Amino acid sequence: MGTMDELVDGDVVEQLRRTFRAHASSTRSDWSGLAAAASAVAGRPLRRRVDLVRDAIVSDVGSGFDLLNGVVDASLAEPGFRGWAIWPVTEAVAELAVGGAQGSGRGGEQTFEQGLELMRRLTSRLSAEFALRTFLLADPDRTVRVVQHWCDDDDEHVRRLASEGTRSYLPWARQVPALHARPDLTLPIVDGLYRDESEYVRRSVGNHVNDLSRRHPDVAVQVGSRWLTSPDGNTPALVRRAFRTLVKAGDERALAALGFGGTAAVTGPLLDRTTVQVGEDLEIRATVRNAGATRAQFAVDYVVHYRKARGPNAPKVFKIATLTLDPGESRELVKRRSFAPTSTRVLHPGPHTVELQVNGRRHGEARVELRAASSGERP
Repeated sequence: MGTMDELVDGDVVEQLRRTFRAHASSTRSDWSGLAAAASAVAGRPLRRRVDLVRDAIVSDVGSGFDLLNGVVDASLAEPGFRGWAIWPVTEAVAELAVGGAQGSGRGGEQTFEQGLELMRRLTSRLSAEFALRTFLLADPDRTVRVVQHWCDDDDEHVRRLASEGTRSYLPWARQVPALHARPDLTLPIVDGLYRDESEYVRRSVGNHVNDLSRRHPDVAVQVGSRWLTSPDGNTPALVRRAFRTLVKAGDERALAALGFGGTAAVTGPLLDRTTVQVGEDLEIRATVRNAGATRAQFAVDYVVHYRKARGPNAPKVFKIATLTLDPGESRELVKRRSFAPTSTRVLHPGPHTVELQVNGRRHGEARVELRAASSGERP
């Protein structure tokens, strides 16, 4: 069982039960569902543990959002009410708040917004970004209207939640179709945060726009370019983060917005060997010269076309350097690429191809044969 799975263990759940018992009404003083969950989480993956504890909380309070709202509100007075136990709490709050909001009339609207208010208050204890998806899936417009106000919150964790929780490709989170279909939906949020004083928030904003670029590159380029016309000292770095996928893809508009251009004379790639064994490194050399008449900036990457089990090779772009060169100036670059297997990439022995990419344009081509690790060796 991995370490991550143990973040929500029996002790964490039992402490949560004690906290809720101390602040619940007498009619729910036992919290038997949480007691059972404390014994049942062992041996399960983290996400399943969170779901199990969430379901236990919902079972213990029935359909009563008001009861859970009151218990969580009171528990927030305890400094120790924080950490990984908060994740299933946010999920239970979201489920009951959205469920309660399905009722008609003003009461349903109040329940929805009370649930979002608990997201705001809980997120400094542990990010509520995953639970926020429940609200977005139920009513994206109402959720975004509320979340937009968080951009002015004094707490950087709340401001980050506004951006992070509404990302279209938030890692490990449920997909929200509206975020893909309507790229303009969250623009008021990132527009309100791109000059935030907190790097923690700005990194999220950069990732948010980078997510947009995957399906809507035009929107991402327009947003980042607009920010660069009204920047502060942190804006260029934020936009570079937002454009990183576009730069790797060779998007000329993104490259131009970041100041890349000019004429490059490129030598390479030169490899230190023609065969490499799984688990070894490959050395890649290149020379880039400014062949233009003015000073220019170059984004230099290399592309490895990995062999797949079947079908065409899959290209993957890796960064080498960003260069600013005077006319006629050249720079030799050296990079090492590991061919050790990872949890995210399966390596298949056979021919691989390496190319250079400068300001989005491909240069040169070199082939290398990947061989399986020798018998008895561990890659």
